Amino acid sequence: MHVDSRGCRRFRKDVRHAFALAEVMLGLLIFSIGIIALGRTVSNCVNASALSADDARVREILANRMVEIETTPGQPDKSKEFKIDTGFGIVKLVQKAAPQEMKEEDGTELTGIIRVTLTANWTRGGADQSKQIAFYVYRL
Repeated sequence: MHVDSRGCRRFRKDVRHAFALAEVMLGLLIFSIGIIALGRTVSNCVNASALSADDARVREILANRMVEIETTPGQPDKSKEFKIDTGFGIVKLVQKAAPQEMKEEDGTELTGIIRVTLTANWTRGGADQSKQIAFYVYRL
């Protein structure tokens, strides 16, 4: 506390400066928390985008192999493995085919139907990922 030449105390002016400093510090704290939250949000969006891109690549691999099996004459291989380099990592594609026993509503047994299961396995961020589809192929 200071006393000026008129004998007035300058205590109130110093307190106002201290409150202004506290207000600025509080504002910076709130701004910093907002920036940190925004950074985490952007990071989550980037991760979600990468996961979506991985999923799209794997779906395309599975769809392409399914079309190959459907359009290739003859019986599909009972068991087969592929390693596909996507440019973003290796995807291991496992194909399994087995005859499927099916019956009509009247009890007539259907023959020549094969259930094919395609499983894609890959690693994303150190965690194993997997996607699988199953479909039927009719061969005489």
